[in-house]
Amino acid sequence: QVQLVESGGGLVQAGGSLRLSCAASGRTFSTYAMGWFRQAPGKEREFVAAINWSGGSTIYADSVKGRFTISRDNAKTTVYLQMNSLKPEDTAVYYCAARVGIPSYRSSLYGYWGQGTQVTVSS
Repeated sequence: QVQLVESGGGLVQAGGSLRLSCAASGRTFSTYAMGWFRQAPGKEREFVAAINWSGGSTIYADSVKGRFTISRDNAKTTVYLQMNSLKPEDTAVYYCAARVGIPSYRSSLYGYWGQGTQVTVSS
């Protein structure tokens, strides 16, 4: 089992950057694929990015490709989401999630979730 705690959210102007962190507990962190999802008010949760256990394979939503970068540090049991060139439409609560297996864009395949961190991008 793994517990996840996100941090790093906040208020930023359009064009700015933020780096989200997701700290995981548990000695088996390196066996999990990790994902970032987001949910804006009145909208369904959507996939942002995911990374495999080693960090050697990543997938991104088209809406963030080229602007966001997912990475992980297994020694620190932490996964990151570097967000650059932020837009107002990136405003949402961002969640990290873990699953056994390969990275996926499907939220239903992730068994562990953090509590979320708010990101607000002003225009």
